[in-house]
Amino acid sequence: MLEFIKEFWEFLFERKKYWLLPIIIVLALFGFLIVLSQGSAVAPFIYTIF
Repeated sequence: MLEFIKEFWEFLFERKKYWLLPIIIVLALFGFLIVLSQGSAVAPFIYTIF
């Protein structure tokens, strides 16, 4: 997994695709939020955000 992140990071800066970085960060945060709220007492409050 770390190899993929390193390679993706190099791709972003080699091809100057800086605009992809905020999109990837937001998607990763949403994914992390969904994984953390899966089966917890916080889940009903998370769903009200969306």
